Amino acid sequence: MDATEPNDDTFGIDVIFPDGDKTAPCCPHGPTLLFEKVGKGGEKGRRFYACSACRDRKDCKFFQWEDEKVSEARSLAREAENQSKRPLFTQKQYCSRFKKFASLPLDDKKFCQDCQLLLLPGEHEAHSSHRSTAVTAAQLRRPSVLLRPLDNKKSNAQYLFTDHSSHFLLDTLAALGYRKVLCVGTPRLQELIKLRNLEQKHEPIKSLLLDIDFRYAQFYNQDEFCHYNMFNHYFFDGEASSAVLQAFLTESDGDKVVMVADPPFGGLVKPLANSFSLISQTWRKLQSSDGGNADMPMIWIFPYFFEPRILECLPSFAMLDYQVDYDNHPLYKHGKTGRKQSPVRLFTNISPGDIVLPKEEGYRFCSLCQRFVSSLNRHCAKCNVCPSKDGREWKHCSACEKCVKPSWRHCQSCGRCALLDHPCGKAQGKEGCFNCGSLTHKCKQCPRKDAHRANRHRPNAKSGIKNVSRPPVFKAKAKRKSGAARRAKKMAALSV
Repeated sequence: MDATEPNDDTFGIDVIFPDGDKTAPCCPHGPTLLFEKVGKGGEKGRRFYACSACRDRKDCKFFQWEDEKVSEARSLAREAENQSKRPLFTQKQYCSRFKKFASLPLDDKKFCQDCQLLLLPGEHEAHSSHRSTAVTAAQLRRPSVLLRPLDNKKSNAQYLFTDHSSHFLLDTLAALGYRKVLCVGTPRLQELIKLRNLEQKHEPIKSLLLDIDFRYAQFYNQDEFCHYNMFNHYFFDGEASSAVLQAFLTESDGDKVVMVADPPFGGLVKPLANSFSLISQTWRKLQSSDGGNADMPMIWIFPYFFEPRILECLPSFAMLDYQVDYDNHPLYKHGKTGRKQSPVRLFTNISPGDIVLPKEEGYRFCSLCQRFVSSLNRHCAKCNVCPSKDGREWKHCSACEKCVKPSWRHCQSCGRCALLDHPCGKAQGKEGCFNCGSLTHKCKQCPRKDAHRANRHRPNAKSGIKNVSRPPVFKAKAKRKSGAARRAKKMAALSV
């Protein structure tokens, strides 16, 4: 990068969706995304391509300036690397292998824990030095229990719903009359649907799992699973998978479709919202003309503190009070080892009044808001809304003319409510537009947004980035906090 780049922390990164048919270069995770640094003084940096799914270059090293010319040799090497990281088998081959595996005697059904692969009899010898385990019929129906969860928080972390949360979601969708559930990154929900269908005690529900974890292809037919990247709306198997999705989204015989998505919490909201909107557009085109401009029913599961970003991208969505729990997340679950309250919520374009939250879990119906809320979320007569976001009872501040967290106090110097030990007078500077510095609007509404972008050349293009959420900058190394200190700081921020 250019050594003259200002050492300024007050910048932001924007994801750019170019107009037209300009093709983005590809990394092992599909087409990359175009990013741009936006400085606080209105100065815009050089645009660059980086991986859509991985925020850390340790996980995906792809980096390319937008105006960079790539040699043929480098393009060929990049394509070879992408191919080397593809799954061992195609979706069709995985399906054929599963049929053979399911017909084997119990003693011959082995799963390689090191390779995360169902083994056929002729492959046992090649994996003899690996850790392997026997596989039961029940485990084949619960692949999320058999597979080792991916745990990289900056790329593909897999936090799996508790059975309790899975049952609530499925019961709610069934009660609303949905008979097709598009499961985007929700393998536990897919499993529960298939298990219930086997019991034949409920009306059958069809499901399709879209997930970036290709290991699930071992357990499902081609019409039940698609290898998919939700950050760039990319199907790794191309038109074949796109056709599967289109067939699933086509409603017939009264089978209403709903989408449930559970993205990695470290993911960028804007690319996710773009992918979900593209799915909704596909759904709309496949329906009869009676649907008009209706959007596909969706539920997006994400932490409550992302509410402003989600609503900015998808204004028709609303956040519900229901708290989603996870089995393998250190913070987002009930119990002695987790937080007392999960910060994960449901964001949906389904009418909030239609979604019944369980009274036995502490939810009540607010007749004024016409929706279910947490028991401590008390209706504010001045705001005319149940204001709490985190499950605690919030209080109204007359000076701010809004409700705030119970731990906040109004600061006369800052002219707003904040924690008692907040950096007085400093926090306000972080708000507003990082494009021109104005506090009256955000970057997207900035009148200088489309001004001529500075054409700054950076000879050292190989420097790259460590995190796609910000391009590289040179600054003095700070003393790194311990893992325990960082976790304590994160928990304290979530609880206030």
